[in-house]
Amino acid sequence: MQVIYGVHPVEETLKDGGGIEKIFLIKDGSRGAIREIVKLASQRKIPVVFTDRERLNAIAGTQHHQGVICICEEYRYAGIDEILDGCVSQKNSLILILDGITDPQNLGSLIRTALCFGAAGLVIPENRAAPVTPSVIKASAGAALHLPIIRVVNISRTIDRLKESGFWIYGADSGCGEGLSSPDYSNHAGLVLGSEEKGIRPLVRKKCDVLISIPMTGSLDSLNVSVAGGIILYEVTRHWDTLKTQGERG
Repeated sequence: MQVIYGVHPVEETLKDGGGIEKIFLIKDGSRGAIREIVKLASQRKIPVVFTDRERLNAIAGTQHHQGVICICEEYRYAGIDEILDGCVSQKNSLILILDGITDPQNLGSLIRTALCFGAAGLVIPENRAAPVTPSVIKASAGAALHLPIIRVVNISRTIDRLKESGFWIYGADSGCGEGLSSPDYSNHAGLVLGSEEKGIRPLVRKKCDVLISIPMTGSLDSLNVSVAGGIILYEVTRHWDTLKTQGERG
């Protein structure tokens, strides 16, 4: 079992239908969001325990729980086939591939952004990378409960599998690739983002079909990985929306 904390993550867990054992709420919680959680829990016949802040602090540890905690099943990672099966009927599908993101906040932000831009799934490695934890679920505002996430032993082999399924792989490489508007992004797209400190590993970089970078004019030459990911995901999906609009007019 695992502990999920925070208003939005717990509410999304309830909506997702995950196996929740029990919900703990602070006694004096009367906000609208708290009332909605009580309503959803009642509909699903999930026990709700009203308790004091000290007990909630003991359960959540040092985490900021906002007076809301639930005990539920461990996070379930998706399988590659589960994601690819959903891409078969799509003209353009997007999968985000994270090569060694270690900061839970960055991982949570990228999961949330990927879901917002309609990504079909997200890939993370088993080693030397942040897993999906309660902290990540909270940082993603519950998005991790709705976006299929694969945890793989070997990123390079997973990229090979994606290529076999018609994906072109775009690697974000600061200052070393084409501008974001240069590729045509006409196929399914796999976007690779590297670690916060070292970027994409050499072996994974070699697997990329195209390296892309964000043009910058300021005094700094790089962006936080979650910010960079958001910019690139926007550009890819904007390009697809433009092509779709042109096709409808044609």
